[in-house]
Amino acid sequence: MQTQNQPSADVLIVGGGVMGAATACFLARDHGAQVVVLERDPSYARASSALSASSIRQQFSQPANIALSLWSVAFMRRVADELAVAGDMPPQIGLVEPGYLYLAATAEGATALRRLHPQQTEAGAQIALLDAAAMAQRWPWLNLSDLQLGALGLTGEGWFDGPALHQAFRRKARDCGVRFVESEACGWQTQGKRVEAVHDRSGRVWAADRFVLASGAWSAPLAAALGVALPVAPKKRDVFVFDATVGLPGCPLVIDPSGLWFRPEGRGFICGGPPRSLAGAEADPDEPPLDRIDHGLFDDVLWPALAQRVPAFEALRLRSAWAGYYEMNAFDHNGLAGALPGWANAYTACGFSGHGMQQAPAVGSALAAQIAGGASSAPSLAALSPQRLINGQPLLEANVI
Repeated sequence: MQTQNQPSADVLIVGGGVMGAATACFLARDHGAQVVVLERDPSYARASSALSASSIRQQFSQPANIALSLWSVAFMRRVADELAVAGDMPPQIGLVEPGYLYLAATAEGATALRRLHPQQTEAGAQIALLDAAAMAQRWPWLNLSDLQLGALGLTGEGWFDGPALHQAFRRKARDCGVRFVESEACGWQTQGKRVEAVHDRSGRVWAADRFVLASGAWSAPLAAALGVALPVAPKKRDVFVFDATVGLPGCPLVIDPSGLWFRPEGRGFICGGPPRSLAGAEADPDEPPLDRIDHGLFDDVLWPALAQRVPAFEALRLRSAWAGYYEMNAFDHNGLAGALPGWANAYTACGFSGHGMQQAPAVGSALAAQIAGGASSAPSLAALSPQRLINGQPLLEANVI
């Protein structure tokens, strides 16, 4: 087997999506590390990073998630400076902050929003609880007949251009000396409790001092080769793009009690919801083809819910659709970030179950500091440690969409 002739890296990262790219960028920029990133598909055609709806919120039930998203949105506001590359145009990611609006149609739902509010406020999120009259004043286009309460993020919630953020991390990382290599990792070379190298399918061996597994929805097989069971799998989620005959002034990202979500996107809107299999007897299959859009989900479930919540949507026109994979962590739907249990120099960042794009800046900065033994102002990753899998201690998140 041929050994890679280039000098060994300080850190080798398997996976160049937004988590891998952000970690690589912070390692090189803030800690001076020599980093190599192996990516099997540089086009990112099936990567969660390229197909994300790219929204950010603070309305979580876990303080760790709130802290990570607060740090990340502050970073995104400064992205033109943080990820600037001399001679290039400053990166633009189109961040807007109209908020998330969680709606409750039952007394139990309203109680849940009220119960979360003090915890969210204590963690630094700015959330307003709105009754029907307050919502009618803000959004006269919203049907409130069956609603009891809404929770609106006043700042730090909205959406952005996720692929642009990903590419900005890649450009900055390259500018700081990171090497991105097209290569599919297939195994490890180990000695005792240390990983010594990664083997790829072309027969090359990539040596380094430390290793990061950031292969998104496809991280589990490589972790299994190290004897670590990561309950992470690719779960397809469909997103639909539609036009409406009227605009909706001040429209936030709306989370309907039915499971529907929608928000403005360009000249139209996008929406989605849980797959129909989750509501019936069918299981949520791993890695179904991305080109098999469930148009019945839109026709039978989402469109009726859209028309119920916004009467103007009754006359909408479906324009297009796409699908992407959630890197779903079946254990507790929260990210896994930190040291791989049982290994002295191996780490992971995967399994973020739909909120990885928004938390990538904070996770990348914190994980880079943990790996390099340096400092970061980003929140601690202790709550996301993969060790909780071994301990049987799930980090349960009430606000999962």
